[in-house]
Amino acid sequence: MSDPGQDLRSESAPVVLFDGECPLCNRSVAFLARHDRTHRLRYAHLQGRFAAAHLPPELRSAARDGSVVLLEPDRGGRVSLRSAAVLRALAHASPAWRMLGWLAAVPGTVPLLDVLYAYVARKRDDWFGRHETCALPDASFRARFLD
Repeated sequence: MSDPGQDLRSESAPVVLFDGECPLCNRSVAFLARHDRTHRLRYAHLQGRFAAAHLPPELRSAARDGSVVLLEPDRGGRVSLRSAAVLRALAHASPAWRMLGWLAAVPGTVPLLDVLYAYVARKRDDWFGRHETCALPDASFRARFLD
């Protein structure tokens, strides 16, 4: 596991930050990890030390509004939120899912998807419940987990 205090620019792998207390988020990240055949993506909880050390202050509360955050140090430090983060993360997945990642570049797609994303984010606790603490990653992708 990486030291959460290390300089993010020294790592080139994209990092998916997500709400570790949200069962829907955990299942979504498990899906993404299964389809990330090159194991390029790294993962961290928004509530964890890595997020506290590397996210700008205005994004540290992203878990409360249901945001997924994608940090891409190899793309000039690009930070993507919500549906753009999900789509860009899918661009690192297996070819069948990678095509969805290209939607992030289609004008108008991200704002439209963010409307749906916001609706699901508001309802996620009602539909899926909430964990008391951040769920631990399963053994199959623990090595890619930064917290």
